[in-house]
Amino acid sequence: MDGSTTYDNLPGGNMSQDFEQAYALLPQFANFELADERYPSAPQTVFTTAVLMWMLIMQRMSADLSIEQIIKRLLLSMPHFLPENKRLQEQTLSTATGGYTRARLRMMLESVRWFVSEVTQSLVKTTQPTFEGYRVFTIDGTTITLAPEPELRQAFPPAENQHGVGPFPVALLVVTHELASGAALIPEVGAMFGEQAVSETALVKNCLAQLPANAVVMADAGYGIFSVAYQINSHGHQLLLRLTQARFKSHLKRAVLTSQQEQSKSWSLCWQPSPTERKTNPDLPASAELNVFLHEIIVSPELTLHLVTTLPHTASELAALYERRNDIETDLRALKVVLQTEKIRARKVDTFMKELLMSIVAYNLIVQFRRQAAAINNQPPRSLSFKRVHSTYTIMLQNEAYNKLSPQAWQSKYDKALKYASKDKLPHRPNRRYPREAYQRRAKNAHFKNRSHPDLKCISDG
Repeated sequence: MDGSTTYDNLPGGNMSQDFEQAYALLPQFANFELADERYPSAPQTVFTTAVLMWMLIMQRMSADLSIEQIIKRLLLSMPHFLPENKRLQEQTLSTATGGYTRARLRMMLESVRWFVSEVTQSLVKTTQPTFEGYRVFTIDGTTITLAPEPELRQAFPPAENQHGVGPFPVALLVVTHELASGAALIPEVGAMFGEQAVSETALVKNCLAQLPANAVVMADAGYGIFSVAYQINSHGHQLLLRLTQARFKSHLKRAVLTSQQEQSKSWSLCWQPSPTERKTNPDLPASAELNVFLHEIIVSPELTLHLVTTLPHTASELAALYERRNDIETDLRALKVVLQTEKIRARKVDTFMKELLMSIVAYNLIVQFRRQAAAINNQPPRSLSFKRVHSTYTIMLQNEAYNKLSPQAWQSKYDKALKYASKDKLPHRPNRRYPREAYQRRAKNAHFKNRSHPDLKCISDG
């Protein structure tokens, strides 16, 4: 946020030291007052920028609560950043949802993007580098279905097959996670289907711009193409990408073998785009090329890794690092399932983006809390269950974090919550491996039907 020393001693530090700085840590991490200073509201406004952001986070932290219940929780908790207002003092503020809904529409999307960026960058800065002094980031894509509203269907067309057009808009998300902490950066969003559909690789560019200098970008075979590798290199980052077997064999025709071990082989390659890649990426310079290393690593009789990288490390070191790419799968699941971003039911694109971005803040606050809990016993943050830590935080701290408690009262509650969270461990199953499988789609709680609305019919016919 403002670069204060509040978080300087968090990783593995003594949580009782200098408690005055650690007091109300999570509210400081999400600096709502700073949001009000940067994006002020009218003097008579109750739902200021800070209040709206707090409520959007509460919506995602407690996705089972309705908006009306969130408003009542606001009045019960009375966060200290609420403005002085006659309706609050006289307890005459309506708990109907109309005022909040209109205020949320007025709030600028720019303010939300700024707030999310402040929170995520603060968390990344407090994380120790993962690999040989490098910060490692994983990139992957996912989809979420939205409410079947005309504006959303226009922006994110539903899937279509031989039976017709589905009712649910489908948004494509490309999300970047910091490997050590699991912190998520601002996702890039596009249409999955329709005339304006974009690919995951097309959304990567803006993701790369958020990374600190000289990071390592790790991604699966869907991103193992020259255009993505060239973008990563152009932003000043190192790359570690998986290749499909067909692409790998094609590159071997021009590669030079540099080393060979019992379970691995390595080559050097001057990687140049193919004619097809130049045709699909006309903005590539004529002189575009990359000096990279290729690695073939036999992990098991069923799995052989094909990697391309600009890192000079050995095949075994890179294979061990790439194994951690699977962490992003659980990160995305936590974001989509635990925080229920798949249940965002906004009716407009602008509102959907605000809720999605504030979901990232909610996710990162739990990630930060998990890091501190793990530090108590000097264990890796990912050894703790995100879902269980989320449950501990929401039950024990969510309301208290924004109340005017004394430092002593807050310290007692916070220490107690951290101790409980430090016990929210995942089962330890060493050397347990499974082949990658496709799981059945989760059952959805909300089953919408196709509606004979003129706007929907127009979109379907178009």
